[in-house]
Amino acid sequence: MQKYLLLGVEAIGQGAIDGGLSGVYAYPGTPSTEITEYIQENKLAIEKNIHRQWSANEKTAMEAAVGMSYAGKRAMVCMKHVGLNVAADAFMNTAVTGINGGLIVTSADDPSMHSSQNEQDSRFYGKFAQIPVLEPSNQQEAYEMARTGFELSEKAGVPILLRITTRLAHSRSGIIPGEPLPENELKLPADRTQFVLLPANARRRYNILLGNQSKFLELSENSPYNRYIEGVNKKLGIVACGIAYNYLMENYPNESCPYPVVKISQYPAPEKMLRRLEEECDELLVLEEGYPLIEDMLTDFFGKGKKVSGRLNGVVPRAGELTPDLVAKALNLPVGQGETIPGFIANRPPALCQGCGHQDLYYALNEVMADYGKGRAFSDIGCYTLGALPPFETINSCLDMGASITMAKGAADAGLIPSIAVIGDSTFTHSGITGLLDAVNEKSNITVIISDNESVSMTGGQKSSAEGKIESICQGVGVDPTHIRVIVPHRKNHAEMVQMIREEIAYDGVSVIIPRRECIQRAARNKRAAKA
Repeated sequence: MQKYLLLGVEAIGQGAIDGGLSGVYAYPGTPSTEITEYIQENKLAIEKNIHRQWSANEKTAMEAAVGMSYAGKRAMVCMKHVGLNVAADAFMNTAVTGINGGLIVTSADDPSMHSSQNEQDSRFYGKFAQIPVLEPSNQQEAYEMARTGFELSEKAGVPILLRITTRLAHSRSGIIPGEPLPENELKLPADRTQFVLLPANARRRYNILLGNQSKFLELSENSPYNRYIEGVNKKLGIVACGIAYNYLMENYPNESCPYPVVKISQYPAPEKMLRRLEEECDELLVLEEGYPLIEDMLTDFFGKGKKVSGRLNGVVPRAGELTPDLVAKALNLPVGQGETIPGFIANRPPALCQGCGHQDLYYALNEVMADYGKGRAFSDIGCYTLGALPPFETINSCLDMGASITMAKGAADAGLIPSIAVIGDSTFTHSGITGLLDAVNEKSNITVIISDNESVSMTGGQKSSAEGKIESICQGVGVDPTHIRVIVPHRKNHAEMVQMIREEIAYDGVSVIIPRRECIQRAARNKRAAKA
């Protein structure tokens, strides 16, 4: 039998292809990026001409995937957890409209914030939208859930949320694939008003969603991904969710755990199994990666009569990633001690690549801002966010995608002049355009620097939606063309860039400076490819 060695994200990509996928829609975001990249490079996906292009942002990706579902085809939309915030409007409403072709929304959470602004747990979005959620405990389950998730979506009549975390996304395991399924035929919805959320119809559709909750629970109770595992020691019952089950089993080789365990990988949580665990055991321990969703539920579910431990009472740390060692500590098992890092090994914080154009921008911007003082540069999410660290310490914010322009506008509205926004090319087309339009409409006194390295560099150099369009977009939303200025950020152009920034700061209105130079890593890859 054929077997693959795949990362969790690659297993999801392969599972989706084998599940009859017709289109994947996504915006790059660690740790979800490689799902789409795997599909983009997959031979079968290329032969079948599966849609696999990047979207401008997560909202447009979600809406396009819903459009494919409307046409009866199977679609997947992929993003990192904070990207689900961007897609939330369409995501929440699609739970009400329901689907036609199967639709999987894959959200990759990032506990410990390895490359993110927060630790939010996407399972809460699934609960909020009142739809089934799948959470694999290993790479094989990730594959199976992606492969069969479309069928589950069609059976449930709603999108399915597939939630993974960084460690599963970026660890590798052997995968045994199933038989590839054919794509759906083109088929319009039987109910032509299904996707029309005018209030009268929205109320009808919402009642359908509410009426299906018992069906979703039944699907969960009978899911192959949820199991009650017998144990001889009833002093403790363990609830292990998703990858937490894997961590539990690492402490008990050959599944020799002495305690009864409820493994949960499909939600809503299987109430019958949890009731049985509560009745049989003296107290409960909840192991889950992320927020205490199940622990909180069980505390309310069983009242005060049963002790429930986990993240809420500190048996498991409230913040950060769950690990096999943390699970061992929660169970009072011995934890192996690794070698102490020698004191002479210095911590090396992340830094911009040597030769990066963002560096040259910050050298010039710092020289100009020395006349005004620090605290006036608002930034965004991308490689250039490292400008907050030494040796630059240029920028003063990193809130969410696109917030640099709107924060600069708000600060200018408050009287902070000059007020400067630093944003990247891909982030600008992701979420910056509407903020620029607000600034133009109000003639805000801000200077917007769109640092253009011609790719989505932070996530691996994917093609930017902004490529070749930034000047025309800025002019299209109303920026005065004489105040849209382009320069190559390079040491030899330092004096010219300093002068340009000074002139545009002095302008009373919206000005845009575009330092443009190809990402040095992308340039090196292109050079190697051309040589090959």
